[in-house]
Amino acid sequence: MPTSRETILTALHARLCALPASVLRGEVLPERVPTDGLLILRDGEPGEPEVTLSPLRYHYQHRAEIEAVVQGTDRDAAFDTLTARIGVAIAGDRTLGGLCDWVEAEAPRPVDLPVEGAASLKAAVIPVVLHYSTTDPLS
Repeated sequence: MPTSRETILTALHARLCALPASVLRGEVLPERVPTDGLLILRDGEPGEPEVTLSPLRYHYQHRAEIEAVVQGTDRDAAFDTLTARIGVAIAGDRTLGGLCDWVEAEAPRPVDLPVEGAASLKAAVIPVVLHYSTTDPLS
């Protein structure tokens, strides 16, 4: 049976897969960026939990990351559209079907990356904070 953490990350990945972009999880950046853009979900860090007793619960603010990458001549508009769609997907269900207490994305910090012999890439890491509780740090 998967842990709460894995179940939540799988649900976030599924929400991202509904977007009109190629979505990977934990993969390396491929040599070619698809024309519709590319998202790579990184598991991130659960961080140090707050602990409550009676009943024992571990409350996490897990920081996952979404790498968003676009390429092409109109990359500024494509990047803006892609990040807005990520925001809409997250805002559409901030509890991921009741798996989380709250899901919140932070603003991206985009950078332009030159590619020799091809159009530049526009990319950013978008931190996503997943608030959830478990009964055990390994569950």
